[in-house]
Amino acid sequence: MSFPRFISAILVSFLLFSAALHATDATCTFDTFTVPSQYTLNSVQGVADDGTVVGQVVDNKTLMSEGFMRSPDGTITVYSAPKSTITWMYGQNATGTSAGSYLDKGVKSKVHGFTLANGNFTAVNYPNAPNTWVFGVNHVGALVGSYTSGVNVKGFLLVNGQYTSIVNSGQQITYPMAVNDQNAVVGYSMNGWVNYGFLWQNGKFTAINSPKSKYGTNLMGINNSGLIVGNSVAADTESGFIYENGVFKRIVYTGAKYTATGGINNNGVISGLIVIKGASSLGYTAVCK
Repeated sequence: MSFPRFISAILVSFLLFSAALHATDATCTFDTFTVPSQYTLNSVQGVADDGTVVGQVVDNKTLMSEGFMRSPDGTITVYSAPKSTITWMYGQNATGTSAGSYLDKGVKSKVHGFTLANGNFTAVNYPNAPNTWVFGVNHVGALVGSYTSGVNVKGFLLVNGQYTSIVNSGQQITYPMAVNDQNAVVGYSMNGWVNYGFLWQNGKFTAINSPKSKYGTNLMGINNSGLIVGNSVAADTESGFIYENGVFKRIVYTGAKYTATGGINNNGVISGLIVIKGASSLGYTAVCK
C-alpha cells in the first residue's frame, strides 16, 4: 500500500512530533550520598564542574535550615549566611563561587540573595525591592534570581553590576533558576497552580514544557552545550528529566517514589534528590544518556 507524497510527509511529521511529546527513560549511572546524621537532607540543587554539589539541610536539633556544599571527595560543609534564620544554596561555578539566598532575623524578615567566594560573603539586593533571591551563577560571575515587585515576583540577570529584567508576560511569578556562560537562562513562571518552563536569551522566551505534567514544568539547569534538566510537577512529586533537541528523557532511580533534578554541569553530570518510598531521601549525581 502506498501513500501520496504529501500524505507521507504529514505522517512523518506526525511521528516526529509524537516522539518529541512522549518521553522515554534515560539510561543513568547514579552516585548517591547522604548527609551526617545530625541533619536531614532537604534539597539538592546545582553541581559545579569539579563535582561540588550544593543544597539545603535541616539541623535535627535546632530545626534550622542551612545551606551545604559537598566536595568531590564527599566532605560536606554546612553554611548559614550571617544574621540569617534560613539559608538556601542553589548554585556553584567552576571558580568556587556559590550562589544562594537567606531570610534575615529582622523584625520584618526579608529575603536577600548572596554569593560566597573563598569564604567572602556578599549580599545581593535588587534595587528598592523588598525581597531578592539569587538562584544561579555562571563561570564569569553572572547571576540570575528574582525579586518582589508589588504582588508579583519578577526575574533578573545581573552582569557586571547591571540588571536586566526577565519577566514572562502574563505570568505573576518568574523564577530564573540557572544561567550558562552564553547567558542562556532557564527557569519557570507561575500563574495559579501551574508552572511553565522557559528558556530565555537576549530578551526572547522559548516555552519548554514536559508533556502530560499535571502541574507543569520547572527547568532547573542548563550547561554550555545547551543540555537542560528540569522536573515535571505533580501533586506531591517532581519527576526529573533531561531535555535536548525537543526530546524529553525521564530520570528514574529504581525503587524511588520520585527522582528530582537540581542542576547540570558542563561535563553532563546531573545533581538532584531521590525520595524513597517511606519519605527517606538521598542526594545524587548522575550521568545520563
